[in-house]
Amino acid sequence: MSLLLHEIAWATNRLAEADVPSPRHDAEELAAYVHGVSRSALASVPDTEFDARYWVEVARRAAREPLQHITGRAYFRYVEVAVGPGVFVPRPETEVVVGWAIEALRDMDVADPLVVDLGAGSGAIALAIAKEVPRSRVHAVEADEEAFGWAKRNCADTAVELHLDDLLIALPELSRSVDLVISNPPYIPLTEWEYVAPEARDYDPPRSLWAGPDGLDAIRTIERTARRLLRPGGLLAVEHSDRQGLEVPRLFPESRGWADVRNHRDLANRDRFVTARKNDR
Repeated sequence: MSLLLHEIAWATNRLAEADVPSPRHDAEELAAYVHGVSRSALASVPDTEFDARYWVEVARRAAREPLQHITGRAYFRYVEVAVGPGVFVPRPETEVVVGWAIEALRDMDVADPLVVDLGAGSGAIALAIAKEVPRSRVHAVEADEEAFGWAKRNCADTAVELHLDDLLIALPELSRSVDLVISNPPYIPLTEWEYVAPEARDYDPPRSLWAGPDGLDAIRTIERTARRLLRPGGLLAVEHSDRQGLEVPRLFPESRGWADVRNHRDLANRDRFVTARKNDR
């Protein structure tokens, strides 16, 4: 066994003892980052080229600093985005939400579907849609200036149009013309602070996590804005926590012009997002 692989094994044990959720994966990612190789090439790193900085980064991860803050990058579907302090780190479960939206856009009988991402964060959702549905016109709205700076960096030289604005009043010029609205808003109740993983609680921007006493304040805003933006027949996809599968659909009643409201589960079979269609009226 090479020296690096031996050290990765030790690092895996250290991260597991620190309750890091994916210790082997993170140990390998850190080794690849420090040594400038892919994970598949770790075994080829000569013993003479082992970089002791690896243990500095392992210590940071053992202290529950997010892996993505250490490496400065996050992977989301087929895109890579720069992340760090001041912006929400995209999560794998959100990829399922975006996958649904991408399939819905591909099925639309629309030449160049108009998409709005509310709460863009790093820009990962907007970039993934723009990449996988290249005929789409994607607008991404972010209210926080620091997060907007990350999105601006990630979306430079792409077709995504960014907007720094309040989500409730954003894009009035697009009212009743949008084909699909998508959002991964904050949805954690303030009362659940102690149950949130340290990587999120201590590093993600508070504005991207907390959403009032019941965790639904931001989704209520999304409902109002989506109802204004969507054309008749337009679609909405909004992420929520695995504990909100019953409450969130109730925020999209028929009396407000919503139809086909449905809750969906993620790959772990947990409630994850709600979709709805704007009524034809």
